[in-house]
Amino acid sequence: MSEPVLAEIYDLHSHTTASDGRLTPEQLVHRAVEMRIHTLAITDHDTTAGIGAAQTEIDRAGLPLRLIAGVEISTLWENHEIHIVGLGIDKDHPAMVAFLAEQAERRLQRARMIAERLEKARIPGAWEGALRFAQGGMITRGHFARFLVEAGRATEPAKVFKHYLARGKIGYVPPQWCTIEQAIDVIHHSGGQAVVAHPGRYDLSAKWLKRLLSHFALAGGEAMEVAQCQQAPNERTQLASWAKQFGLLASQGSDFHQPTPWIELGRKLWLPAGVTPVWQRWTSPEETKERAV
Repeated sequence: MSEPVLAEIYDLHSHTTASDGRLTPEQLVHRAVEMRIHTLAITDHDTTAGIGAAQTEIDRAGLPLRLIAGVEISTLWENHEIHIVGLGIDKDHPAMVAFLAEQAERRLQRARMIAERLEKARIPGAWEGALRFAQGGMITRGHFARFLVEAGRATEPAKVFKHYLARGKIGYVPPQWCTIEQAIDVIHHSGGQAVVAHPGRYDLSAKWLKRLLSHFALAGGEAMEVAQCQQAPNERTQLASWAKQFGLLASQGSDFHQPTPWIELGRKLWLPAGVTPVWQRWTSPEETKERAV
């Protein structure tokens, strides 16, 4: 009797030390294999710097893992920061390289302003601390949060955001990101698919979230994340319904940054019936048939 075929696990949203993840690209791909991931997308914030090292390690170690080149682009829509994931991009496409260089400069300027505001609030050393935690990767607010925890200002990063880095707090600096249209355009130019990341996390009412999804779809976006490790009751079903309503493909991802009791690569990642997976168009009919046998 043949052994049962395990379902393929896709995790299409993860981070490395190239941005605000805690694992190196090499560590991440090994952990993905440990967690029985079949296809992993590395989607660092506004950088593709971790993808080459990850693929090199997969090839060196002969890991049974398919790597999707991705990126998570920060955008601004109606005064809300919205993240757009690009999947299957050509990380070396000139348009993407130039675009991410611009995003990196925006991120650097914002980080300097955050550090200046914290300095004025009598919290010295924030710039140096954030750089130390970034370890040469793309600097993010998460690195400031880790510094402030280390400095004894809070017990965990979530509380840092609430008391220091959220809108209206002393370390908050309004973002100056690109538009959703610009993000979609560069993703398409580099051969990828555009995906709305974690739509349930933007603190938008149902009315405004549907406006966002409509705007995204009309701008040419292809997909939205429907499944994550942690979701409110019925959120996955509701997001699946909106994916169908707005003609969007469905994606899934852990948004993995580090191992925690509640977020892990591949955990609880499944799509409700009736949606079309974003990866359905990545394989030929022959490959799909072969895996189904």
